[in-house]
Amino acid sequence: MSTLSHTSTSQAPMSGGARGALLVLCGAIFLEGIDVAMLNVALPAIRAELGLSTTTLSAVVSSYVLGYAGFMLLGGRAADIFGKRRVFLSALAVFIAFSGLGGFATEGWMLLTARFVTGIASAFMTPAGLALIMTNFPEGPQRNKAVLIYAGTAAGGFSLGLVAGGLLAAIDWRWVFFAPVILASLIFILTPRLVADDHQRDDSQRFDMLGAIILAGAMLTAAYGVTRLENPTHGLEWTLAAFAASAILWIAFIAIQRKVAMPLVRLGILRSRSLVRANLGALFFAGSFFGFQFLVSLYLQELMGWTSLQTSLALLAIGADAILAPTVTPWLVNRFGNIKVIFGGVLLAAFSYAWFLQVSLDWTYAAMFPSMILLGLAFSLAYGPLTILATDGIDESEQGLASGLVNTAFQFGAALGLSAASAVGVLALGAETDTDARLEALRLALLVPVVATIIGLAVTATGLGPWRKPVHG
Repeated sequence: MSTLSHTSTSQAPMSGGARGALLVLCGAIFLEGIDVAMLNVALPAIRAELGLSTTTLSAVVSSYVLGYAGFMLLGGRAADIFGKRRVFLSALAVFIAFSGLGGFATEGWMLLTARFVTGIASAFMTPAGLALIMTNFPEGPQRNKAVLIYAGTAAGGFSLGLVAGGLLAAIDWRWVFFAPVILASLIFILTPRLVADDHQRDDSQRFDMLGAIILAGAMLTAAYGVTRLENPTHGLEWTLAAFAASAILWIAFIAIQRKVAMPLVRLGILRSRSLVRANLGALFFAGSFFGFQFLVSLYLQELMGWTSLQTSLALLAIGADAILAPTVTPWLVNRFGNIKVIFGGVLLAAFSYAWFLQVSLDWTYAAMFPSMILLGLAFSLAYGPLTILATDGIDESEQGLASGLVNTAFQFGAALGLSAASAVGVLALGAETDTDARLEALRLALLVPVVATIIGLAVTATGLGPWRKPVHG
């Protein structure tokens, strides 16, 4: 395609077919958002009925992270090799089956299995969905708008999932699993009709299965080590062993990728400075957000005595990005570029977290609101442009890999930020149990999101000046 025709296509309005494809793919990322958020709100109701211990209840959440993070890159590469739409539909089918299993669970192990496999399904579905966005929309303003709408939908799903989870848990917690099954089934029916896939399976390509297994092991042991940091004084030797095993597997994986003819991850893709910068930015941005949300939930429910639904409604202001991301952010990106918009978003996040350091036991919601709305603005500015930056300029044959990389960064950042915030809070509290000590420990833990955003600002700032275009080869 010539440059002229590409430009005119990029600037043309979306066709009806393109809107239909975007609707379906946004439905999938919305599904992932509500699935995660609804479960978090429903955990107390699940524990009350199934009699789960605190450790098992925590594992219900971390098992999803382990499955998601451990197989994300494998999912992205599978989309590139076996076909984006084929992988998307296959993962969606697995999601439907095991989310339904979670709804029928009568024992803790059933719930753990369901969440782990659902996480794996999401690890294949998410990069395939984002790659389909890249292949269904031409590079330029039209694709940028589609990605920003997609990102806003993801955030909106998470925000609405907080409220929906509280409402469904009040009826029966099992609907937290059944409701996503209904939505996923509708998406499964509509996808073949509305979403085009121009990458058919190429049997001439070989799948680096050994690399895939070692990579999954490296990601799983790293994620497991991160989740163990939530209890830093318990089984420290196992935590260190998990990180050591992960390091060994990473070294083995890199060695294999250098030797095989068709690697799972072409290491040359890391020559793209924008991709590396976006992945680091995503890691610290997601880490700060999830750590902050975790601490705020503890503060509102355990120190202020709010219900889970009240807490959900308080956090709903963060969902402003669902409106701003597809409307204001595209204009800002076109006007100032991705890097400056991302920098502005991370800066707003830093202000949001710093403001909340004033937290006290007599705070009103009016005092908290500036942090909530600033964080919503921050997400609208940073999340979508980070995704664009990570995939912009990458060859179409590696869009799934690039999508998998950035989603892995978001997921691992979330796990690391939550675990770091929890660990600091536990260490700061020690053996104290009184309310004042718990509040002081909370304030110290809130420094984790602040520090993460400062690092994220430093990473983003490296791209504010002139820099060369990504190198592909």
